[in-house]
Amino acid sequence: MSDSKSRACLCSLFVVASLFYGAYFIGSGFIAKEYNDRLSRWEVINMLQNSKSAMCKVRCRPPGSEALPEGIVVKTSNLEMRPLWNDTVKPGNLEPSANLIAIAVGIKQKEIVDRIIKKFPARDFVVMLFHYDGVVDEWRDLEWNDRAIHLSAVNQTKWWFAKRFLHPDIVAEYKYIFLWDEDLAILLSPTCIIKSQHAKGTQDCTEGYTSLKAVEGVSTAPPCIGWVEMMAPVFSRAAWRCAWYMIQNDLIHAWGLDKQLGYCAQGDRMKNVGVVDAQYIVHLGLPTLGVVAKTEASIHRSPLNITRTRTEHFSKREASAPSESHEVDNRPEVRRQSFIEMQMFRKRWENAVKKDKCWIDPYQQSSLN
Repeated sequence: MSDSKSRACLCSLFVVASLFYGAYFIGSGFIAKEYNDRLSRWEVINMLQNSKSAMCKVRCRPPGSEALPEGIVVKTSNLEMRPLWNDTVKPGNLEPSANLIAIAVGIKQKEIVDRIIKKFPARDFVVMLFHYDGVVDEWRDLEWNDRAIHLSAVNQTKWWFAKRFLHPDIVAEYKYIFLWDEDLAILLSPTCIIKSQHAKGTQDCTEGYTSLKAVEGVSTAPPCIGWVEMMAPVFSRAAWRCAWYMIQNDLIHAWGLDKQLGYCAQGDRMKNVGVVDAQYIVHLGLPTLGVVAKTEASIHRSPLNITRTRTEHFSKREASAPSESHEVDNRPEVRRQSFIEMQMFRKRWENAVKKDKCWIDPYQQSSLN
């Protein structure tokens, strides 16, 4: 009996073990198959990710936008003002302005600037004023004031403003950028200037002035050098993107920049940079930057004035009398600083050329002559 029971037990154990191992091998087969399936799927996903990553690396993305889907990224902007409500297109203004006129202005030249702006058709030009005297509200009575963009910083030049507020990505939608002084008299429409520039294919240009001196002989230097100051330059979109990078943050008078604008001409500077003498303007030569109106009181309060007048030195009658206004002319100092900055710019250019071993000068010896 004991032998039969032992055999029965062994048979039962054998059957259980067989079932267990059978289940194990069958299960292992399914698990291995599922693992292999998952592994193959991960390999496919990883391969797709790697190929996508390689493809995306080739695609140029603006720095900082890598965390965003490409379709939501807006790379450029413009200076068009938008309504706070009722966002509808007004009749007669179906398309945004194609060009930009930016002028550094002071309140003393208000009438002159008004005549200049009225020459620029509202449908074709965005207007931007750089107020170097800090006076903004006194322009409100002009009919075009509300469509103009006003920026104010005391005693800054148009180049200072342009470097900070006319970044190429901000003005990328405008075909031409007019960066003008305020003391100019325009005799013809700016649209004629654009047509002349477009017809000749010029990328950088300035208008002819009545004060332009004749140059004897044949000049082999780049156009505009030594002939005129950059009082009324006009840049194409591509030329401005290049010129903006060349403007130095601390050299706000931009003297010497005209000598290097040929590098931004998008081709042959002897053809793509020029003076549009078919459309000329008048430079009025008015005192602007550097002339500061001060009262006697403000002169005495100035921290730069070492001798301070004490109130006890005045009689009651003198103290009650209105203070007289005086103009302080700092233009000689402004001109001196302009020359200093021109030399600094020249040295920076020379140093940049020496350090950049990959850059090839297409004009060689004539670049700074």
